[in-house]
Amino acid sequence: MSAEEKPTPAAEPDHTDDHKSAPPKNGLSETKAEKTTPPPSGKPKSAAIQIHPVGERIHPKKAEGRFAKLRIAAVLATQFVFYIVPWFNWSDRQAVLFNIPDRHFYIFGLSLGMGDLIYLALLLMICAFGLFWWTTIAGRLWCGYSCPQTVYTEIMLWIDNLVEGDRNKRLKLEKSPWNLTKIRIKATKYLLIFLFCAWTGITFAGWFTPIREFVPALFHGGAGGGAMFAAAFYGFMTFFMAHIMREKVCLHMCPYARFQSAMFDKDTLIISYDYERGEPRGARKKTADKEQTHLGDCINCMMCVQVCPVGIDIRDGLQYQCIGCAACIDACDEIMDKMSYPRGLIRYTTEGALEHEYPESDIKKRLKRPRVTGYGAVLAVVVIAFIAGISTRKMVEVDILKDRGVMVRENNRGWLENAYNLRIINNSEYDQTLTAGVKGFEEIALTGLPEEGLKLPARETITIPVQVSTIPEYADKGSHPIEFTFTYQEAGSPESEKVVIEEEATFIGE
Repeated sequence: MSAEEKPTPAAEPDHTDDHKSAPPKNGLSETKAEKTTPPPSGKPKSAAIQIHPVGERIHPKKAEGRFAKLRIAAVLATQFVFYIVPWFNWSDRQAVLFNIPDRHFYIFGLSLGMGDLIYLALLLMICAFGLFWWTTIAGRLWCGYSCPQTVYTEIMLWIDNLVEGDRNKRLKLEKSPWNLTKIRIKATKYLLIFLFCAWTGITFAGWFTPIREFVPALFHGGAGGGAMFAAAFYGFMTFFMAHIMREKVCLHMCPYARFQSAMFDKDTLIISYDYERGEPRGARKKTADKEQTHLGDCINCMMCVQVCPVGIDIRDGLQYQCIGCAACIDACDEIMDKMSYPRGLIRYTTEGALEHEYPESDIKKRLKRPRVTGYGAVLAVVVIAFIAGISTRKMVEVDILKDRGVMVRENNRGWLENAYNLRIINNSEYDQTLTAGVKGFEEIALTGLPEEGLKLPARETITIPVQVSTIPEYADKGSHPIEFTFTYQEAGSPESEKVVIEEEATFIGE
């Protein structure tokens, strides 16, 4: 749209005497409808144009530019992970699989069982503190580029543009009466949406059940009920959230939009309108001398509003509804290029830089502030704890539990005997054979285990009772320290390299 073009016919002008006010200095504005007393500039007042009528679906115009390309790259990257990664194999199994029925999770070479929930908790903490840290630095980039709601909504908009055309054509189609052409267009669009949502639901279920088995079974009618329900539910929610609700999720349902202000400060990188440079705004010809018009750089073309997926006017200041997608930056830069004005009327900057507390060249230096370093330090600690835990994690774990229900007794050999329960966890993906021994007295014996070794199924936890006995004169009254020794060989390791586990226990004498 050129500078001389008028706003789209769907945008009905709402003439008002209210001048656009300066954006709020602190906090997120609750509504763009609130106006304050204009600065006493004595310059012409501008007209507010209602681009998105209240209560009607928002049809954003397709934005083109550097940030639009970044959003496309982010969509492709995230959906590659979602749709393709489950089809990868790793050591004769699905590379990433959250097997909830068997209570085991696989993430490439990492195999986690129920005893490893601490690592899953650490992963969730890494994601949470990573989001807090990044929000403090650069605002809602997660929302604008990687949030599933944003990504799926973007894909729905691609389908809208592919089938129904650009914004003006979609608005015209919505107002047109139903006929064969409109039915054909709508049917084609909803067919594509159904196929997309169905495959999205199937892929989601494939993260929790082997997808190479689930997909053929689904089409042959042999899929499990739980997996089918997960696929149907996620497919429906994709349709409902991304097509039906769309921007309403960000405007009214997303909790992150409400508590983001707790992580923002004057040095957070946000999308902002340069009020000093843009005001007073007003239309003018491309050939007009800006100095003679006594107007700012904003020509009030409303393109920033037309491309906004949540329908806000960024010129009203920072608002909690803004998802940080930067579509308004691309649209404004395009207009500035056509008007031969410098880019950056709408740009990524900080509130402190806009208020001239420091130059924009110093924005990077503000990363050393306490809020950023605090979140960063906590994130680093959690990451280090996760890496350290994974690197020192044992594939086979043994717990020695004294059988409190059995007192010291004399066995048929005349030796004193204590009873124990061995709780053994095989965290590996392979069956293991465990041999065991015990030491602590000159004469000591361990019974209850097979002579050929104890077979441990992969990803299983077993409990087996054993007995330890010794000559009575070695174990007088009281407790005596003993030590169990367990040996096994990890899959793929040389025969000479065996893993030895040593666990301490106590023997109760007579």
